[in-house]
Amino acid sequence: MSKIEMTKKHLITCSVILVLVIISRLNIFSTEPVYPAKHIAYTPSAFILNKPAEKAEEAYNFANEALPVNDKKVDFKLKKSIAKHRYKNIQSNVLHAKADKMFPIIEPILRAYGIPEDFKYVPLVESGLCEGTSPKGARGVWQFMPGTARSYGLKVNKGKDERLNLRKSTIAACKYIKELYAEFNSWTLAAAAYNNGSIKLERAINRQNEDNYFRMVLNRETGSYVYKLIAMKEIINKPNKYGYKNFYSYNQKPMPFFMAYN
Repeated sequence: MSKIEMTKKHLITCSVILVLVIISRLNIFSTEPVYPAKHIAYTPSAFILNKPAEKAEEAYNFANEALPVNDKKVDFKLKKSIAKHRYKNIQSNVLHAKADKMFPIIEPILRAYGIPEDFKYVPLVESGLCEGTSPKGARGVWQFMPGTARSYGLKVNKGKDERLNLRKSTIAACKYIKELYAEFNSWTLAAAAYNNGSIKLERAINRQNEDNYFRMVLNRETGSYVYKLIAMKEIINKPNKYGYKNFYSYNQKPMPFFMAYN
């Protein structure tokens, strides 16, 4: 074979190889790459499918018992109660100041007795924007009547009134609330009974043949009581949303020891 023929053959071979390389490259870039199973989660499509959905806003609840907010009547009562406790109506940070004082003492006691933490808002509702003795004789942040206070271990006499001791009165309240829950098997009903008394609430349940607080017809104060607790929960947990600006969270500063006692 002549030198010229050998050169031509070599050129043809190189040309064929070059064409094959180009075709191969085109196939690589036009074909979807196949990943091993363990890498699927890192492909773009898998990433989109596995992307966690945004956390939905938590539904209103008291002690994890949800409100039927699809009920227009319930929704109206709740929004009315929340609006009533906005800063523009209260014009004070007194609620947050009271929470700063009470919650660090109340929370561990509630946990110790197995009471849902949402009951810490009861004193804010019971004692309102000012503390003292009610016209009926209830006293302290838990607003115990003298007889009820004594039955749960508090001393109430001319020389001493332990209803004013936050720690001791909270322990008494926990004992009372536990009994109410054992009777009604519902934290919302236990809260309602704390306000209205277990006998009156039980009569209302039997008369109406209904044991869902949000579907019951109760007196004005008791019928709005749990809504007030949920409104207080909203106000304390989301102050900026409801116009409260100048406040200090008790979670961000140490609790002075003397606040544990009155």
